[in-house]
Amino acid sequence: MRSLLDSGFIAAQHLAPQHGLSRLAGRVADSRHPALRRRLINGFIRRYGVDMREAADPDPEAYTSFNDFFTRPLRDNARPIEGDGRTLVCPADGAISQSGTINRGRLFQAKGQSFSAAELTARPESELAAFEQGRFATIYLSPKDYHRVHMPMAGTLEATTTIPGRLFSVNPATTRNVPRLFARNERLVAWFRTEYGPMAVVMVGAMIVAGIETVWGGRVAPGARSIRHAAHDGPHLERGAEMGRFYLGSTVILMLPRGTCEPAAELSPEQSVRMGEALFRAS
Repeated sequence: MRSLLDSGFIAAQHLAPQHGLSRLAGRVADSRHPALRRRLINGFIRRYGVDMREAADPDPEAYTSFNDFFTRPLRDNARPIEGDGRTLVCPADGAISQSGTINRGRLFQAKGQSFSAAELTARPESELAAFEQGRFATIYLSPKDYHRVHMPMAGTLEATTTIPGRLFSVNPATTRNVPRLFARNERLVAWFRTEYGPMAVVMVGAMIVAGIETVWGGRVAPGARSIRHAAHDGPHLERGAEMGRFYLGSTVILMLPRGTCEPAAELSPEQSVRMGEALFRAS
């Protein structure tokens, strides 16, 4: 029964006008109409059991739109940053989709599914040699999660790549059934220089995600038409600092070079994680 439901869900996504639905969702979520805003926010809190006690402002009436509520900041110390400067922390609240070693240039997605680092990042294999046998972690942000993305370790931004693509859902059912899912969806790759070598943080778009935002470049709406590479000279962001946010749920993929770190704890698929928890320890 589950297999049949998953198949129907995947088929519907192939047929749906993914970008059109996402743009429409964005307009609705940005609406400041009082009745619509109130209905969306209160309904979402009830459906997903959002704990507003964690929010910097726990009053649902304080938010000017659904997106304002969805990307709400947390109160001080709601997410302690574990360890010291050698501890690489989880960049977001969510669940571990997969974690492991980048082997022969490929990242594991799900049983029978993988994708290459080259197609994920739109960079040739020759520029990704440092990541061979390095570590990766994929974190899925469900609708109920805190949707700001933070730095796993201190780093200086060197480049970004905005990559067009589809907007499949990134929930577990779709991850199991859509080949090369994360290398097919729209995404933004941020490249950082760190004390321990290069680090890539990939923010993956998804169905109904109305945009990805970074602290240095602002909001990127869905529907990019071509790959865009941009060089940067900063900013420098400290470990735990905000680097971006999602407008509705999606996925973050962290890529680290070989020989730089080991897992700080056992990481299992579907394991719940929170921003600031230790993922890796620099060696």
